[in-house]
Amino acid sequence: MKVLVGLSGGVDSAIAAWKLMQEGHDVTCCFMRNWDSLTNADIEGNPTIGDDICPQEQDYSDALAVARHLGLELLRADFIQEYWDNVFQTFLKEYERGRTPNPDILCNKYIKFDSFFDFAMSHGFDAVATGHYASITQDAGFTWLSRAADQNKDQTYFLCQVPESRIAKTLFPIGSLRKPEVRRLAAELDLESVASKKDSTGICFIGERDFRAFLSNYLPMKPGPIVDIDTGRMLGEHQGVLYYTVGQRKGLNITAHKGPWFVIGKDVYRNELYVCHESRQDWLVSDACLVKDINWIIPDWFQIPEKLTAKFRYRQPDQAVFLERLDDDSALVRYPQGIRSVTEGQEAVFYDGDKCLGGGTIEEVFRDGVAVKDRIRSALQLPAAGDEGEDRG
Repeated sequence: MKVLVGLSGGVDSAIAAWKLMQEGHDVTCCFMRNWDSLTNADIEGNPTIGDDICPQEQDYSDALAVARHLGLELLRADFIQEYWDNVFQTFLKEYERGRTPNPDILCNKYIKFDSFFDFAMSHGFDAVATGHYASITQDAGFTWLSRAADQNKDQTYFLCQVPESRIAKTLFPIGSLRKPEVRRLAAELDLESVASKKDSTGICFIGERDFRAFLSNYLPMKPGPIVDIDTGRMLGEHQGVLYYTVGQRKGLNITAHKGPWFVIGKDVYRNELYVCHESRQDWLVSDACLVKDINWIIPDWFQIPEKLTAKFRYRQPDQAVFLERLDDDSALVRYPQGIRSVTEGQEAVFYDGDKCLGGGTIEEVFRDGVAVKDRIRSALQLPAAGDEGEDRG
């Protein structure tokens, strides 16, 4: 096939391009530039803002070296505006609501498998390819998204929002490889620009940041009280409730009261952060959640087993769950064994064995039939949502 592979300047996509060549495809590479620090006011918390060469241009240089070494053409596509409009603005709006979004999932949904995919199709390519650790399985004309051979690196969690119609025209060349093999191949092929380059971390296409300082570029810090859920006492002062997530224990700076302490919730409108003592970690446990905006990667509803597994965050071991479908894109997910730190705004991704069935956004979290945020309000004798003239939900 005529394939356009996204070449990022990293080792995984480099070996993906090489493997496609070995399989006999007509391969062209494309580097995507999706972030401009100066244009996007990415100043505070940016460790490379003063560098002579920005990380994106260094990545392009590394990708170009790979393409030349392999004898492949390298195109360049600019999706900076699309990233800002569809990924980053969604990211900020979710944080403003006090939720914890996953930018990698947004990036795959709106950039790699939307803008980049459309770019490839409009330029006459038959398929796209990426360096994701994932696989595809064909069965009776349907393309299943399946886990990679390297379970430790499997990235199907981040691909859960990609429609099946696009997965059907996508190749994951390194899905059958393990990371050490990828590194070994890069060294053997003398791909010097990427063979020993460390994996990218941080925010998708943005990179590593002092996250609190980075967010302050767009969402102003607003200090407020940290409250003990069991006593109602103020234990300290947070730097802005938007910067904390459920289950967090580091960075709370509670020094006058022996801990450790864990974040269990927050109220954006009251600007309060709620924590529990380590002896009361039952506050972190829920037994059900409402999941919305589910992208199902299935041929029909009968392919959803009553009992399946789910991940509520990347690298979490598979959790046994029972799913009650409410409509085409929402479901009530029950896990009577109880799970810690299931968090609104993050993604619930569903699996049937090695098949990824899709995923959606965690909208609300429950315990014993009561929303966790309502349990917090009740414990602190706070007004119910809406009772103070604002919807606090």
